[in-house]
Amino acid sequence: MTASGRPARNFASAGGAGASGNGPTGAPRGEATGGFDPAVRHRSPLYMAVVGTIAVLLFVLFMALGTWQVHRRAWKLDLIARVEQRVHAPAIPAPGPTRWPNVTAASDEYRHVTATGTFLDASQTLVQAVTDFGAGFWVLTPLRAADGSVVLVNRGFIRADDRGRVQPGNPVVGGTSTSVTGAANEATAATGATAATGATAATGAAAATDAAAATGAAAATGAVAATGAVAATNPASRAASTAGNPPVLAPPLTVTGLLRITEPRGAFLRHNKPDANQWYSRDIQAIAAARGLTHVAPYFIDAEGPPAPAGATGATPASGPTGVLPIPGLTVVRFHNSHLVYAITWYTLALMVAIAITLGLKKP
Repeated sequence: MTASGRPARNFASAGGAGASGNGPTGAPRGEATGGFDPAVRHRSPLYMAVVGTIAVLLFVLFMALGTWQVHRRAWKLDLIARVEQRVHAPAIPAPGPTRWPNVTAASDEYRHVTATGTFLDASQTLVQAVTDFGAGFWVLTPLRAADGSVVLVNRGFIRADDRGRVQPGNPVVGGTSTSVTGAANEATAATGATAATGATAATGAAAATDAAAATGAAAATGAVAATGAVAATNPASRAASTAGNPPVLAPPLTVTGLLRITEPRGAFLRHNKPDANQWYSRDIQAIAAARGLTHVAPYFIDAEGPPAPAGATGATPASGPTGVLPIPGLTVVRFHNSHLVYAITWYTLALMVAIAITLGLKKP
């Protein structure tokens, strides 16, 4: 009792209760305050069920992805083996019109084939490309067979600076020269003969003056200009033509190379623009429509070397006149095969999740 008669408070007892973290009745702190103890919450059955479910789903997902990559690796190895066999097999005739509907990438791409015909130089197309030689263009020239069918031939690569010096696919014979050289290319013959008189005009053929070496400088009567390139004839041949000895197109040529499937729509983030003669992929149907070609094969041929006269035997030369012919034989047969690394990665993640599940189940 105090001097005033009031009962004294037991501060030591209250302080002891506060220091011990218990309420007046000795209950745990969480129960006294009505709150939740984080340690108790993390060990709740609901929490463990949610975390366990997510962990199991992740384990199943990672295992499935790893198994998928194993199957992908087996498929890729089989594809590489089949392509290697096709590339190194003896060349066979390219599929004709009766087989076109059945040509697929799985059964025919990279097959070693030959095709015989006459190049339609006036319908030549340049497709942007990047190779070990730098930036430039693929030179695609239609090859018309004796039955009227057409197959596009990728004759090779030219650098961007050489786009005005592309040799025609059909070598010109007659006159005083059978070679094609020179930087100021004049005209191409498309239907048998060219009347070369400075600014030559020929039905179905592209013609250009000596100054027309720039992109799109070809002018023609009833013809489609080649994509940014003018095929060449030798000035000596033109001089002989004016002397009454016109050049004559060579006999049909045989092209040997690899069958490739069309590349529709364009490149990544770059779409073909036929109206502007800008091509970023070898889209056979679009190129044929832009050039007015019909009865065109649904594939093209990557030439492995300059064409040889029809019926010729033996190896073809590796390259033509320096600085004039497109560079052939640049087909890259390479397949990205990192599926084993991907499989190991997914399986490792699955193992880590399994270890986490095991440790979680052992924790009190």
